[in-house]
Amino acid sequence: MDKKFNKIMLVDDSENLRMVIKEYLEIKGYSVWDFKDCDTASKAFNTTLFNLCIIDLSMRSQEDFALLQTIRKYDKSMPIVLLSNSDSREDRIKGFKLGCDDFISKPFSIEELELRIQAILRRSQLLAPASTGIYEEKLYRLGNFVFNFSDMQLIHPKATRTLTRKEAELLKLLCDHKNKLIPREIILKEVWGDEDHAVGRSMDVFLTKLRSYLLIDDEGHIAPKVKGKRKIAYVDGYEPMVEICNVHGTGFMLKIKE
Repeated sequence: MDKKFNKIMLVDDSENLRMVIKEYLEIKGYSVWDFKDCDTASKAFNTTLFNLCIIDLSMRSQEDFALLQTIRKYDKSMPIVLLSNSDSREDRIKGFKLGCDDFISKPFSIEELELRIQAILRRSQLLAPASTGIYEEKLYRLGNFVFNFSDMQLIHPKATRTLTRKEAELLKLLCDHKNKLIPREIILKEVWGDEDHAVGRSMDVFLTKLRSYLLIDDEGHIAPKVKGKRKIAYVDGYEPMVEICNVHGTGFMLKIKE
């Protein structure tokens, strides 16, 4: 079973335990990104696609639970394993209520931890197929752009931009339905898991950002008199190869000129 492209976030303020877990899991073939505090881990989560998160509650527990809540807010299906010095009923109940998938009390067998990780990833269908052992990057070609969803990068001959998690998930949804109208409520449900009006405003901000990233392909064709204003207009007769179109009051479409 090929596991080397399963990225694991490990958060633990104990350097010794962190290194022991990291080294063992890497020997077993996983890619482990380790963090000593919740703040740096949270920032990394926003810019990197992980397959599973391990959070040690031996740190300040309120911060650890806050990180768990943050991860669960932005990713409803991310597998999360909590490690704890405590076996208290209250911590276990709180952890599961906030969305963890497993709770392991110390001391624990590191072999058992790895087996639990295997089981969780298998259930989540995130392990690479054992039959091929080949990792296939999720790549999309958009005119002169290449969008690498696996690395959350939008690549253009002029520049490469690393996207945030939400930007990458939103662009992937548009790519999966290119040249097709996606209703606003579907985008909100698929990417944000919520159709609330306030979330809708956040979606509009992210779509505006994605539009601005795509403009690098059209800089020489934007009409000078409106460049820099909120509405971008192109010189007469020019059609962009890649464009996110807003169908007013209905939804959005990633229009790709074939």
